[in-house]
Amino acid sequence: MLVLGLETSCDDTGVALYDSDRGLLGHRLYSQLIHQEYGGVVPELASRDHVRKLLPLVRSVLADGGVDPHAIDGVAYTAGPGLAGALLVGASVGRALAFAWDRPAIGIHHMEGHLLSPMLEPEPPEFPFLALLVSGGHTLIADVAGIGRYAVLGESLDDAVGEAFDKTAKLLDLGYPGGPAISRLAATGRGDRFDFPRPMTDRPGLDFSFSGLKTAVATALSAEAESDPQTRADIAAGFQQAAIDTLVIKCRRALEQTGGRRLVVAGGVSANALLRQRLQEMADGLSARVYFPRPEFSTDNGAMIAFAGALRLAAGEHDSGLDFHVHPRWPMDSLVVPGN
Repeated sequence: MLVLGLETSCDDTGVALYDSDRGLLGHRLYSQLIHQEYGGVVPELASRDHVRKLLPLVRSVLADGGVDPHAIDGVAYTAGPGLAGALLVGASVGRALAFAWDRPAIGIHHMEGHLLSPMLEPEPPEFPFLALLVSGGHTLIADVAGIGRYAVLGESLDDAVGEAFDKTAKLLDLGYPGGPAISRLAATGRGDRFDFPRPMTDRPGLDFSFSGLKTAVATALSAEAESDPQTRADIAAGFQQAAIDTLVIKCRRALEQTGGRRLVVAGGVSANALLRQRLQEMADGLSARVYFPRPEFSTDNGAMIAFAGALRLAAGEHDSGLDFHVHPRWPMDSLVVPGN
């Protein structure tokens, strides 16, 4: 099955072609740099940029894959969660293309796309497994028994870890997006100078909270620290260490409590090199295996949407009628098994 995937949930416009027999035939990604001057995503600007870029990217990906549009078997688009206006751009284009080509279309859960993205790698994980999903808008641990069979074991009660990275970067005047900027500055700092909290690790359970960690950074960032480059680097290193420690502690706890031996880690924050190293060391110590998507598929992309769409379309699932809906908030454990 040959599927065109469209991703427009936030500030990245992603398009990809995935073939069930031949694999990924092409993918392109446009990241909106316009938000850097504002220190965060401006929803209206994001929607406008998706309108400008989506169809040109579709044409480019079709040309890259040497594919005639009429050879496509279906269209998948991100239906949520995400920014409502941005989601509507991808949904309207996806449904329009499917209607014009007389092909089925399907709306995909953004986090399901991330969860399945390691399956695009040469050695994909087998079900069942645990999944840590870490992005700008989500932090959660799920028990994954199969496609559509997701039980959320813990999630953030306030800020997602990616959001905490972005807000800390803003406090340090590092710009947007915050994750890469924090990592670069942290490389020149001492992670043990500031004793930042590891939130909710001193109590049972698998839920997260990162707003207090961000507040601790703000408290440490005095007027003197703002003008001292080394102190700012030490704060960045201490914040990154605390955030990663928290994720590693919770993942270890989840593996030990469930007896799982496979951990999938996906979402934009999964591109963080220190997080990958620490989770790999933790998994090795438990005789477990950890799976990551390649860095280009860690952030938002069309390939994960095309792949998830191919699985669900092949099971006979598709949108019906001409109406379509997006879901800015969409609980992951409300998804169903394909074909049911």
